[in-house]
Amino acid sequence: MTISYEQEWPKKKLPIVIIGAGGIVKDAHLPAYKKAGFKVLAIYDLHVNQAKQLASTFDIENVCETLPELIATAQGTKQVVYDLAVPAAQIIKILPNLPDGSAVLIQKPMGETLEAAQEILEICNAKQLKASVNFQLRFAPFVNAARSIIQSGAIGELYDLKVKVCTYTPWHLWDFLLQTPRVEILYHSIHYIDLVRSFLGEPKRVMAKTVKHPNAKVASTRSNMLFDYGNEISATINTNHDHNFGREHQKSFIKWEGTKGVIVATMGLLLDYPHGEPDAFEYCVINEDGQAKWQTVAIEGSWFPDAFMGSMASLMRYVEDSENQLPTAVTDALKTMELVEAAYKSSTF
Repeated sequence: MTISYEQEWPKKKLPIVIIGAGGIVKDAHLPAYKKAGFKVLAIYDLHVNQAKQLASTFDIENVCETLPELIATAQGTKQVVYDLAVPAAQIIKILPNLPDGSAVLIQKPMGETLEAAQEILEICNAKQLKASVNFQLRFAPFVNAARSIIQSGAIGELYDLKVKVCTYTPWHLWDFLLQTPRVEILYHSIHYIDLVRSFLGEPKRVMAKTVKHPNAKVASTRSNMLFDYGNEISATINTNHDHNFGREHQKSFIKWEGTKGVIVATMGLLLDYPHGEPDAFEYCVINEDGQAKWQTVAIEGSWFPDAFMGSMASLMRYVEDSENQLPTAVTDALKTMELVEAAYKSSTF
């Protein structure tokens, strides 16, 4: 079986200007762009010293002290991609300042509420922005590989999709989350909600409960979600970020089960985050004799930083017309935000 997991690249790599110099930019965006050979033209952050440190580490020529300065720097180039990597509450404040018709990759989530997401969509439409939300898990190498196998028909009809995370997450790495009323679903499990949608489409409803640890300083750290796709398809997300009892029983995987086979991908990034462990990719297809044989496939790359290469490359391909659809366009991302809102409503019912 041929398994494809490589990213598709643009014909021309457009320059990138980054708004934000936080941990996700340091750990994922910039390493991804360096690996992909994307040029970062300029960076801006309210904390200028943070931007300067990243510029020094990743050889970024221009550190801008204001947003207008960044935009002016970008306008000296025919076409750039604005990489908007700020907390969700800041997105609405920044988007109106960008030039009309710009290409923009917006870090997830698409606002902190559904109402904010709808306003973001309205701004993008009014300014005719080529805007995508950075739901980069869709582009992780192990997800690309799973999609390749499923689309080939090798595991038959997909009837069960399960995401299981039982790890310890150091929430203190993101200071802004301490004041955020929505945390686990909005800032973490949103990736899995979007992933479920990308494979199974829109569910009839979602049932969810999200809770916090007794000693937690953030609003929620564990979630359970069940998606209603009728009587034959099961889709569930189960996360526990409080399992700080050693590595032995920690888990982090996605399972796709079909009528002819099954795929299991271990997300090593979440084990010992942010250092991570290697991913693992296994699949099983029932042969003609009815026997199940598991196979392990070596997949190069991981969620960080490779998936961030894919989300940016996808937007660049759309801008240059190599793709006629943008998989994580703001119009599609709004549907993920609708499920996030439905999950929170279910949790408080």
